[in-house]
Amino acid sequence: FSIVGTIGAGLPVYLESWPEPDYSGKYTLFPNAENQFEFIVSKKGTQYQIKAEKAHTKLEIERGTIFLKFAFKSDSANWYNLIGKRSEDQSWMGSGLTPSGESVLWSAIRISDIDKPNDKKPAQKDSLPILVYPFNAYGRAELPTPKEYLIKNITVWTSTDEGVLENTDVLLKNGKISKIGKALSSNSAEVIDGTGKFLTAGIIDEHSHIALRRGVNEGGANISAEVRMVDALNPDDINIYRHISGGITTVQQLHGSANPIGGQSSIIKLKWGQDPENMIFKNADPFIKFALGENVKQSNWGSGRFPQSRPGVEQSFEYWFTRALEYEKNKEGRVDLRLETLLEILRGKRFITCHSYVQSEINMLMKVADKFGFKVNTFTHILEGYKVADKMKEHGSAASTFADWWAYKMEVSEAIPYNASILHKIGIITAINSDDAEMGRRLNHEAAKLIKYGGLSEQDAWKTVTINPAKMLHIDKYVGSIEVGKDADVVIWNANPLSVYASVDYTFIDGALYFERKAHNSMMQEMAKNRARIIEKMAMDKSERKIDPVKKKEHMNHCEDFGGHEYE
Repeated sequence: FSIVGTIGAGLPVYLESWPEPDYSGKYTLFPNAENQFEFIVSKKGTQYQIKAEKAHTKLEIERGTIFLKFAFKSDSANWYNLIGKRSEDQSWMGSGLTPSGESVLWSAIRISDIDKPNDKKPAQKDSLPILVYPFNAYGRAELPTPKEYLIKNITVWTSTDEGVLENTDVLLKNGKISKIGKALSSNSAEVIDGTGKFLTAGIIDEHSHIALRRGVNEGGANISAEVRMVDALNPDDINIYRHISGGITTVQQLHGSANPIGGQSSIIKLKWGQDPENMIFKNADPFIKFALGENVKQSNWGSGRFPQSRPGVEQSFEYWFTRALEYEKNKEGRVDLRLETLLEILRGKRFITCHSYVQSEINMLMKVADKFGFKVNTFTHILEGYKVADKMKEHGSAASTFADWWAYKMEVSEAIPYNASILHKIGIITAINSDDAEMGRRLNHEAAKLIKYGGLSEQDAWKTVTINPAKMLHIDKYVGSIEVGKDADVVIWNANPLSVYASVDYTFIDGALYFERKAHNSMMQEMAKNRARIIEKMAMDKSERKIDPVKKKEHMNHCEDFGGHEYE
C-alpha cells in the first residue's frame, strides 16, 4: 500500500510501499510467567504456516499486525487470543486474552532461522562472551579507527554559504575531510555509494547531560565553580550510542542549574567504546554553567541556602566577582580553585553558558557582565529571548534554545515557538539544544520545527544544530560544516535530514565509523539470540537459590536533578 501525507506548507509527500519483513524462524513464546513453548513459522508464497509440539496454533499476519491463537494440547478446548507487533530485534510482543477472558501481556523471542535439511549443527556449550568496547550492549570487538572513505554521488548539506551540493563526492582521509568535488577517485579508499542519500556535518548539542555519572548538580552552595563535569564522564552510557544513531557527534556536558554559578562543563565527541580521555574535544575552549530563575532560588525545593529570591541571585554574582578581584590582588601564593575559575571568566579565558528564561533576569546578568568587563557567551533555554533580542545582539551573546517547549513551569508561561526564528532574524547566533537524553537523539526533528515556526529555510534551520552551536562553543574551525580540512565528523542520512522519515546510515567521528545501520541490525539479531538463550536457561533453572530478575529504570539527567543515581 502507499501513503500520501503533508509536511510544512502542505506539499504532498509520496512514499513507496513499506517492505514487509520476513517472519520465518524459530521462536519461544511466553504467554505468561508460568508457561512457554517453541514454535516454527515458515512461509509458502504469501502465507505463513506455524507448527508447535506442545500446542495447537493458528497464525495470521496482516500489514504488520500479528494475530496468534493457541491452545495447549493438554487443554485443547481453551484457546488464547493474542495480537501484537514485530520489534526491531525480530521478537514479537503484544497483549491478548486468556481462555477465561483475562488480559495478558505476551512476547515471543526469535531464537534462530529455520534449520535447512542436513544443516543441523551439534549443540555448543556456553562460552564466555568476547571482550567488547564498551563492555555493554552494542559493544564491538574492535574499536573503530580512522580509514579512508570515498562517498560518491551524494547530496551534501554544507552548512556554509555553499549551501547544497548535488551529486557530489566527499573523501575522508586521515580523520579529516580531504576533498569535496565531482568524479573524485582513490585507489585506497573504501567506496560508499551515496546515490539518493544526504551527507551533513555531525549534529552538535550545546546543552546536554548525557554520559555523566552520579548526578549533575553540586547545589550545596550558591557557587560550585571548582566542580568539573569531566570528572564524572561516563563513557559507557547507552545514550552515547543512541545519540550517534541519531547523527549527533559532539555534545557539551553541562552542570545543572541549582546555583547561580555552577560547575565547569566538558565538550566531548561521542566516540562510543573509547576511554574518557579519548572522548574529550581537543583544543576546545573551557566553559562554565551559570543559571537564573526558579531552580536557582529553589522555588520547587528548599534547603535554606542563599539565595532565595531573584534579588539574591543578582547579589550572588556581585559578591563572588568582587571577591575574585580582591583575591587576585592578595593571592600571596595561595590557590583558591573556585576564585581562580572566576578570574578565568574575568580575563576572557573561560566562557559562560547561562540557563535562563525571563527577560528581566537576562537583562540583569548582561548588566552585571558589563560592570565587571566580561561577556555572557551563550544564554541557553532563553525562552523569552525574543523580548530582549536587540540587547543580546548589542551585548554579543548567542542563544541556544528549545524549538517548541513552553508552559512546563511558571517562568516559561510567556514562551513562544517563534523564539528561535526571531532571534535568528535579529542576527543572533541561534542553536537548538536538547537538555534531554531522549530529545537529544532526534535534534534533526527539532531543527525542522523552525521551518513551521518562523519560516526559516531548510539550510538555516539545519545550521541551528550544526555550525551555529559550533560557533557558540568556539569549535567551528574544527567541526559544524562540510569543508576541506575540518574534522571528518559527518553523517549519511537515507533521506532529507529534516524529515521524520529520515534515519542515519553512517556516523563518522574523526574519520572513524562509529555507527553503521547494517551493523546495528546485525547486533540487534545477535542480542535477540542471546536474550532467548539466557531466558531459556533461566526458565530451566530449578535451583532453590534462583532470584527473579529486577528491571532497573534508567534515569536520564536534566538541569534540576540532584542525587547520585544513575538508575532508579
